[in-house]
Amino acid sequence: MKAVLAKRVDSGTADLDELRHLAASAGYDIAGELTQTRKEDTAHHFGEGKIAEIAELVVRTDADTVIIDNEVGPYQMFNIGRILPDETEVLDRFTLILTIFGQRAQTRKAQLQVELAELRYELPRASAKTSLAKRDERPGFMGLGEYDESREQDIKAQIASIKRELDSIADKAAQRRAERRDSGFDLVALAGYTNAGKSTLLRRLAAELDVDENAERHADLDDVAQSQDRLFTTLGTTTRRAELDRRDVLLTDTVGFISDLPHWLVESFQSTLDSVYHADLVLLVVDASEPIQEMREKLVTSHDTLRDRNEAPLLTVFNKTDLIDDAELDEKRAALSGIAPNPIAVSGKTGDSVDQLRERVEGELPDWETERLVVPMADETMSLVSWVHDHAYVDTESYESEQVILEFEARPAIIEQARARAADLTPVESA
Repeated sequence: MKAVLAKRVDSGTADLDELRHLAASAGYDIAGELTQTRKEDTAHHFGEGKIAEIAELVVRTDADTVIIDNEVGPYQMFNIGRILPDETEVLDRFTLILTIFGQRAQTRKAQLQVELAELRYELPRASAKTSLAKRDERPGFMGLGEYDESREQDIKAQIASIKRELDSIADKAAQRRAERRDSGFDLVALAGYTNAGKSTLLRRLAAELDVDENAERHADLDDVAQSQDRLFTTLGTTTRRAELDRRDVLLTDTVGFISDLPHWLVESFQSTLDSVYHADLVLLVVDASEPIQEMREKLVTSHDTLRDRNEAPLLTVFNKTDLIDDAELDEKRAALSGIAPNPIAVSGKTGDSVDQLRERVEGELPDWETERLVVPMADETMSLVSWVHDHAYVDTESYESEQVILEFEARPAIIEQARARAADLTPVESA
């Protein structure tokens, strides 16, 4: 598939870098690019002359698709299509993103989220498509199709049905999170933009064990994958046990953020983002090799995405420090201190400062409580001792006369369970 890329900005210079990555991720070969700096044309989005230039470039390069790095309204899309050669497919930024999501969706949850996003995108366009299709002699032109009056209601009914199924999946995920916490695990999530190096950090921090056997595996967890060139490798989450000193941690990586995501699209993928929203700590990973202004914009957008629902503290991780020197890193720390106070700088690629990151993770997690249990020797005492070692951090373990004394740190729920198990112990009667 060959595509022409186009973008309009109100002022300044249009940047097509992210769109190139998105198009490549969707499998397109870039045949040509055009940009325009001007106020939006209500009829064509671009100026009509620029659309004619795009049409000429499509013919010259034998492209079959035009991808526009803006949100284009249905009337504008119709008018653009009338100028382009017949059979030319036109995608705006969000239909391209949904195309990529559709290609990556492997699990039932991911497929439902993609379908929900597509329906939410289509809903406000349904009535416009009806009138546009009537105006053109080609009913299926530009994928507009023929919509009857019931189409909008059909879309709403489909959305409601999908939301019910996703809610059921979310309930099961919440139960699984609760069970993991009850088992003594802290839950840490990786968040941030695509290509910030989240999956590389996961590989550095985590043990080989995949906790979710049926989870979609990030392809860039494999050594041979080119993670920096793969956007939206998966819509699923990968959860692994992290290698920390005192605490048992489950670390979850999920789909990365991208620029200018509309509210309806973020809402559609809430089920995937729940692993971030309900973690005990979020590692917000940023590519430290990017310009300061780009880092700032991505930090602001990430904070905005997480602000309303996120329950956990954020620890900002400046990744890819192997690509910059100390002076540049210090400059970026100072410039971004207002939105990223006390970040930790690491290189997931080389492993530099990853040990310090592990220490920071343990330090930023919610405090554990300290408990001292004095339990009698009984048939189940050693089973209890083993259970505490599996679910907590044991500071001291001593045996005195007919008693065992355990001093340990753990989540409050684990301490409650330990107390309940200790209360059920029946001392062994002396002969």
